Amino acid sequence: MAVYKRVLLKISGEALSGPLPFGLHPSTVRRICEDVAHAVRSGCQVCLVVGGGNIFRGVGRGSEGIERTTADQVGMLATVMNALVLGDVFTNIGIYASVFSGVFMPGVCEVFTRKRALRHLEDGAVVIFGGGLGSPFFTTDTTAALRSSEMACEALFKGTRVDGVYSSDPAIDKTAVRYDHLTYDQVLRDDLQVMDGTAISMARANKMPIIVFSLESPDSFSLVLKGGGCFSKIAS
Repeated sequence: MAVYKRVLLKISGEALSGPLPFGLHPSTVRRICEDVAHAVRSGCQVCLVVGGGNIFRGVGRGSEGIERTTADQVGMLATVMNALVLGDVFTNIGIYASVFSGVFMPGVCEVFTRKRALRHLEDGAVVIFGGGLGSPFFTTDTTAALRSSEMACEALFKGTRVDGVYSSDPAIDKTAVRYDHLTYDQVLRDDLQVMDGTAISMARANKMPIIVFSLESPDSFSLVLKGGGCFSKIAS
């Protein structure tokens, strides 16, 4: 039985590219969706925030001649593209999904309103948020922190390529220390780069626990939902 009844899962765009350098890796996307579907069929209500880094990364494009605001807007569109793909994959595996965007895109998907999103969630749909917050200079991490509170979730899950929070990048630093539990203040003080500072501060203000785990293994999300597997928890 799941420990949590309603959660938000933040998925990076890079997670959807699997072994590819960019774009979408179909079998990886389907595996992640099937994992979420298993959680939904077990009775958990799930919201998703998806990034767009597998298509376009807005931050840091200034050196390439693209103004930051424009780059962030392109990045928002990339997240909507990923959200639409996820919505179709969920439909194909028998799970109803509703895609909302922080950017007004009539004819493509619904613009986000809390009441409509809650209604879809309570009707058993996976609710997918694309388009970030609809404004530049805010990351999808911050979107996840805000939407998880707006949707009255019990926890914010962040699926990554590592099995928790480390003192430094374990792929580079073999002496990196892994944390099972840590506080919001510790993440901010030690600049642990789990999520951006705005997202961590927002989660702290709303007392939203953050669960960091790896999406690399099959059924990892549904396992962590039950309190199993390997993960790091950030809380007060």
